[in-house]
Amino acid sequence: MSHTYKYPGIIYLIPTRLGMDQPHLEVLPMSIKRTVGTLDYFIAENEKTARRFIKAIAPKKSQPSLKFELINKFTNAEDIPSFLNPCKEGHNIGLLSEAGCPGIADPGAEVVKIAHQIGVKVVPLVGPSSILLAMMSSGMNGQNFTFNGYLPIDDKDRQSAIKALERMSALKDQAQIFIETPYRNNKMLETLVNSLHPYTRICVACDITLTTEMILTKTAAEWKNTKVDLHKRPTIFIVQKDGMY
Repeated sequence: MSHTYKYPGIIYLIPTRLGMDQPHLEVLPMSIKRTVGTLDYFIAENEKTARRFIKAIAPKKSQPSLKFELINKFTNAEDIPSFLNPCKEGHNIGLLSEAGCPGIADPGAEVVKIAHQIGVKVVPLVGPSSILLAMMSSGMNGQNFTFNGYLPIDDKDRQSAIKALERMSALKDQAQIFIETPYRNNKMLETLVNSLHPYTRICVACDITLTTEMILTKTAAEWKNTKVDLHKRPTIFIVQKDGMY
C-alpha cells in the first residue's frame, strides 16, 4: 500500500448509461464490468436502479450479498463519512451515478471529497459524460468552457443569468454550459432565443448516446426558425458569443 493513502480500500467511481435504450456495453468499457464483479459495497442515489444496473453488468453476481449506502437529497450529511468505513477495513467500494459520471452534476462529489480528506484512494473509471460529449460535438471553445449547473427558475432572474453568461462568454472567449429540468427544456430554449444576441451560438445536445440523439449548434436567429421538441428529454445547453459585437 502506498504511503500516500491511509486506508487499504479503494473507492471506484463507476459511470452508468445516459439512457435506457442502449445496451450497457455499447457505451461502457469492459473495465466497468470487471470492477463491478469484484465489489460488494456500493454507494448510490437509488438502490433499486443501482441493483438493476449491477445485475445487467454482472448477472452472475449474488444480489443478496450487496450492501448499499444511499446519497441523495434525503441523506444526512453527518452520515456520509461512515459510508467509507468499508475502505478502512480493506474493502473496495463502488460509487454509482444514476446517469453518466459520478461526481459531475451528481451528489457523489461529497463522498469523493471526504475520501480525499481521510486518505482513501479514488479511482475514476471511463464512461459517458453528457457534459463532455456535448462540448466535444458543439463546435465551441473546447479550450475554455464553464459548467454552470442549473440556471434560476424565476423568469427575470433566469434572463439576467443568461445575459451574464453571454457577456462572460464574449469577454473570455468561453463556452457556457448549463442544464435544465427536462420538462422545462422547451421554455429554456425559447428564453435563450429571445434573450441572446441574434449571432450568439446555441448548442442543444439532446438524448446523448441514445437512438433519438440530436446535437445541433445554430445562432439564436437560426433557432427562431427551427422547430424541436425537447420536452422531458435530457438536454445540455451551451452558449457562446464570438467577440464583442
